[in-house]
Amino acid sequence: MLIKRKKGWELPDSAATPEQVALNRRRFMTIGAVGAVAAAGAGAALWGFGSDPGGRPNGLLASDAAAQPATAEADPSAKLYPATRNQRYRLDRELTDEGVSTVYNNFYEFGSSKNIWKAAQRLPIRPWEIRIDGLVENPRTVGIDDLLAAMKLEERLYRHRCVEAWAMAVPWTGFPMKDFVAFAKPLSGAKYVRMETFQNAEVAPGQRAVWYPWPYVEGLTIEEATNDLTLLATGVYGKPMPRQMGAPIRLVTPWKYGFKSIKSVVRFTFAAERPKSFWEAIQAQEYGFWANVNPKVSHPRWSQASDLRGRPRGRLFLLKGPQPMTQSIRIVVALLIVHSARRVV
Repeated sequence: MLIKRKKGWELPDSAATPEQVALNRRRFMTIGAVGAVAAAGAGAALWGFGSDPGGRPNGLLASDAAAQPATAEADPSAKLYPATRNQRYRLDRELTDEGVSTVYNNFYEFGSSKNIWKAAQRLPIRPWEIRIDGLVENPRTVGIDDLLAAMKLEERLYRHRCVEAWAMAVPWTGFPMKDFVAFAKPLSGAKYVRMETFQNAEVAPGQRAVWYPWPYVEGLTIEEATNDLTLLATGVYGKPMPRQMGAPIRLVTPWKYGFKSIKSVVRFTFAAERPKSFWEAIQAQEYGFWANVNPKVSHPRWSQASDLRGRPRGRLFLLKGPQPMTQSIRIVVALLIVHSARRVV
């Protein structure tokens, strides 16, 4: 009988890299060359956001947003929308088109690109339980529909400003967070509210990225949480919140950069000590706890003096002066994340 022994360097056919992955690797290497320039201490680098010739977000049509319900079960709270608009909260600009804001989203649980809306439809939103614990009179768990029944919904028009220097104008529906704080009944020693999103890597593939400190965590002071502007949003554009925008409940703090507005919250913990937020744990110098929008204070790598309204069609971020090696590595990683956003599934 002939016994064939494979040599150490031989691989089975099943281990071959798929053609699409191999082709994408060329794109990856091109980006790596840009990163190498940054690591060498270059003064500037291009950081573009993909768009097709028509300027649509990542080649998506506005009509794509309308097709979303076909891929996910209906939201049982739909009868609560639209809610009455609170005229105290108005804007000096037109609302962003729903077909843009609902398909151009940051939601790292589902990937690092802006084109995650289809992947996010895998998120189950019923049953959805919210844990209230920490320094409260009575720690408890409440279902999202029971919470909605206890709150009065209203619509507010807010600006949404991303730390990446793009902005949108959005008609959120929800209830003031100060009403939720009253519902939770915190003790006098509670100085902060720590919020935590879901963790389920089976439906959220981004949570398989071990270099991120999952689950996503954010926090506010009690004073911020009870500020009149702070909203817990459960809907948008007169409809229940879509999954890619943080269904069934998310935070909205219009005076802070968007990464503070945690999505798909499952836990509120009232605490005496300040929590460490998700992006603060990753890079506190660039994404600190407070994250208040201030056009006079630049991000370490780009200006915040103005914003691009709607979905960016590409922009140039200038890196200030020679970069330390560790900072350059972070820049390279950021470039790779942005430009290699089209993942192979």
